[in-house]
Amino acid sequence: MDRAAIVSILDRRGVTYGLVEHPPAQTTLEADAFIEGHEGVRTKSLFLVNRKRTRSYLVVMDDRKALDLSALAQVLGEGRLSFGSADRLRDALDLEPGVVSPLGLLSPAHRGALLSFDRDMLSERVLTFHPGDNRATIFIATADLLDLLDVEGVEYQVIDC
Repeated sequence: MDRAAIVSILDRRGVTYGLVEHPPAQTTLEADAFIEGHEGVRTKSLFLVNRKRTRSYLVVMDDRKALDLSALAQVLGEGRLSFGSADRLRDALDLEPGVVSPLGLLSPAHRGALLSFDRDMLSERVLTFHPGDNRATIFIATADLLDLLDVEGVEYQVIDC
């Protein structure tokens, strides 16, 4: 889902958000430099698959938090998790590496992964994501994001990463 489609849904639903344009950011570290001084938890959205490649997950967490894949696999009831390939990401979510976010799941046709939010991050007031484009960062209130996902029928779970 591209930026225009995401912004269109946000606008149609009356969701308040901020958008900062910047040069392309390939990493969260680069994006952070472009949005310094703005309120919001910097997030990382990780596309993961189980050992048999029968289930995909989109795990969203604070980008400062370290990920323990073994512990996360236990939380999700999997034997092992690994990062999904770019091809698998395209097939499941119609997204490219570097622009993955829960906003991409707003398209009903591209919900091929279970969305999982880290509980710690959800206590923050504002979250940040790339809106389908690594040349911008979107700022959205956590409560508004969760409400939007509910209204749009996007299923998600809250987990402890």
